[in-house]
Amino acid sequence: MKKHYRHENDCLNCGTELEGKFCHNCGQENLQLKESFGHMMTHAISDYFHFDHQFFHTLRPLFLTPGKLTNEYMAGRRAQYLHPVKMYIFVSIVYFLLLFEGSGHEEKKEVVHKKDKLTKEQAAEAKKSLEDVPFMPAAAKKRAYAEIDSNVDTASTDTSSHKKSSSVALDDEEEDTDDTGEFMSGLAEGMGASDKSYKSVEEYEAAQRKLPDGKRDGFLTRYLEQKKIAWKQSGKNGKEVIIEGIKHNAPKMMFVLLPVFALILKISFYKNRKFYVEHLIHSIHLHSFLFLFCTIIMLAQMGLPDAWHLDGWMSFLAFCTIVWYIYRSLRTVYHRSRWRTISKMVGMTFSYWFSFGVIFILMVIITALTAV
Repeated sequence: MKKHYRHENDCLNCGTELEGKFCHNCGQENLQLKESFGHMMTHAISDYFHFDHQFFHTLRPLFLTPGKLTNEYMAGRRAQYLHPVKMYIFVSIVYFLLLFEGSGHEEKKEVVHKKDKLTKEQAAEAKKSLEDVPFMPAAAKKRAYAEIDSNVDTASTDTSSHKKSSSVALDDEEEDTDDTGEFMSGLAEGMGASDKSYKSVEEYEAAQRKLPDGKRDGFLTRYLEQKKIAWKQSGKNGKEVIIEGIKHNAPKMMFVLLPVFALILKISFYKNRKFYVEHLIHSIHLHSFLFLFCTIIMLAQMGLPDAWHLDGWMSFLAFCTIVWYIYRSLRTVYHRSRWRTISKMVGMTFSYWFSFGVIFILMVIITALTAV
């Protein structure tokens, strides 16, 4: 659809005198103020497909030429590619949504699989009903019996064992409920709190008031102790709540890892004399590829039949591909020799996973302290 431009040559946004259809000062297009519904929708759709075009135009170098996007960005050739931060945010949202949805899907599959199992009594009834089927070939009966036997749930052989498994499940739930309380207790004792168990916050506060000022718990220790008591009183499943909190905070943790990994790159390749922001752009591109590639692998694993048993092979090939990609990307951006790049990768791997572990532990602690 044809655009309708103003005849005046002043920018309505900043007042700059125009020399074309766009303002060279603020970038606003010199369009007519009164536009039809069709023009408005056309502009909105074109803006969307501009993002779409940039995204798909960025995928080719991101996948096929590792390190090229970083070099292109630092060389100033940026208009045709999606901005690194925009790309990372979009890809990471898709990845983590699929990751957590996929884990929930696997749990549901396990529950359904368990429900499909037969007890020994049900299997015996099924076999007895087969005996009454007239003119059934012996070979067919044999296959049917084998199929029934394969679906027998050995974990629930009779009523007593079923009751026992139910009681074990209840005990497990109680243990899960106490997990957070034990975690809080360990933190509180580490900060100098007493190992005495209190039934309520009021009881704990009364015990603190009886102590001299010098022997009372500090602010953080008091907070941990109150949190532990609150978890115990609430009766919630602390383990599940903390896991949900970790899922919620995982994208934030990975976002924090971006500048940390950029610092590792700067230290590892300090002789290249690159600015920190160059390493940060490279870090964003590497993580964007990692998330997008893992998203494709997860979709492929979900789509393939379980009977093919290809998950292990796909995971192994994905690991090899990621290692090769990082190696090629480092060589393209930093121009080091083959063996020098490999030695740098080994050191960077240890540094990265150490940083990942520290940040993950901090995330778990913060999640436990702020979980409600």
